[in-house]
Amino acid sequence: MVKRWAGRHAPSLEDFAALAEAAIAALPPEFAQHARTVALRIEDFAPEDVLQEMAMEDPFGLTGLYSGVPLPEKSLFDQPMEPDTIWLFRRPILEEWIERGDVSLGALVTHVYVHELAHHLGWTDDDIAVVDRWWE
Repeated sequence: MVKRWAGRHAPSLEDFAALAEAAIAALPPEFAQHARTVALRIEDFAPEDVLQEMAMEDPFGLTGLYSGVPLPEKSLFDQPMEPDTIWLFRRPILEEWIERGDVSLGALVTHVYVHELAHHLGWTDDDIAVVDRWWE
């Protein structure tokens, strides 16, 4: 069993970006066009100031985050301070993937990405279910 893992490495930040890009490419066109207007950041963990702001002590507790103004709340008069961004946090996602053991890494990255995109789009749970049939 040990030999099977010899020379292997955990998926990199670039690998995660490729998985997220695949998730975007698989979205229905009406959602994908909005997804492409949101910046994507892949980091090992959420920044310390974000964790403090969210009152989270465990950095493994946050797999993804949307920062920005959701589309339904945007106004033409708003002056954006920074771009809308979806953050995916590699180490917490890997930890969840290992703990679950019943889902592919690509499916989990897609699941986290879609839920963060839902914050941007102002989706309901029914809207999310059209794109992310997680429970099936």
